[in-house]
Amino acid sequence: MRRIGVLTSGGDAPGMNAAIRAVVRYAIYSNIEVLGIGKGYRGLIENDMKNMDLSSVADIIHRGGTILGTDRCEEFKTEEGFGKALDNLRYREVDGIIVIGGDGSFQGARKLSRAGIPTVGIPGTIDNDLAYTEYTLGFNTALNTILDSIGKIRDTSSSHERTNIIEVMGRHCGDLALYSGLAGGAEVVMIPEAPISIDGICEIIMRGKARGKKHSIIVLAEGSGNAYDLKDEINKRIDVSVRYTVLGYIQRGGTPTAYDRLLGSRMGAKGVELLVDGIGNVVLGTKDGKVFHQDIEEALCMEKQFDYEAYELTKILSV
Repeated sequence: MRRIGVLTSGGDAPGMNAAIRAVVRYAIYSNIEVLGIGKGYRGLIENDMKNMDLSSVADIIHRGGTILGTDRCEEFKTEEGFGKALDNLRYREVDGIIVIGGDGSFQGARKLSRAGIPTVGIPGTIDNDLAYTEYTLGFNTALNTILDSIGKIRDTSSSHERTNIIEVMGRHCGDLALYSGLAGGAEVVMIPEAPISIDGICEIIMRGKARGKKHSIIVLAEGSGNAYDLKDEINKRIDVSVRYTVLGYIQRGGTPTAYDRLLGSRMGAKGVELLVDGIGNVVLGTKDGKVFHQDIEEALCMEKQFDYEAYELTKILSV
């Protein structure tokens, strides 16, 4: 390895900058040049690549987002766009690529791997929706952001004796809603993996009122509907004051937690180490607190396992 590239693709996630910093500094320590690729796979097509040195990643470990920029590039999926990307990589004499992103980004990494470009994927997405790894980079920060919001909303919910619906991100994966609901003491957690009826939700709210509880929190995963419609459906059935909050992109931003800074640093360094050792076409993950690597083809074929134990616990503890 003489020269490698690093890019961030898809939705941004806290900790991406920590990973970029680790990639650049560990590569320079290993006498390898690093090209920062702007705007994800679009940067490969448009030849948006620049040399990175130690100072280019100074004071970024604590910053959210990604200094490289990110995008979802449909052109990369076309034969013409992918051909341009390969031509630019060969022109720049790039020997390997580190891709930081989620499922869609890894699909692009697999495509590069199949074309003969050694590639290492770092799972950067707040959704935690990749099946092969326990946690993804950015999930912990997003989870804590949601918890902070739940605490603030509970204060006003209690003051006005209301039911509050908090809609969180996660696409088709309910992990953000599940773990924030469990840690935040929500009365109801709505997730796509374990649907609950509106009547069931109303029953939980009224059961709480019957024992003197004057407010309640519902955490809704975006993959299970939207907060506005849920509010209307509850009001059709029971006489309670309901408000809703859609947290939106606040979940993606902010200073990464210590966990995500450490994870990004470890994964960034490990990605370079693997390329130096001649190991490519893999993705990094975590298991039992350790970073491991797995073949990208195998990782993308795995099915996400839902934590039913944690879900059952939310129901038990919300009694």
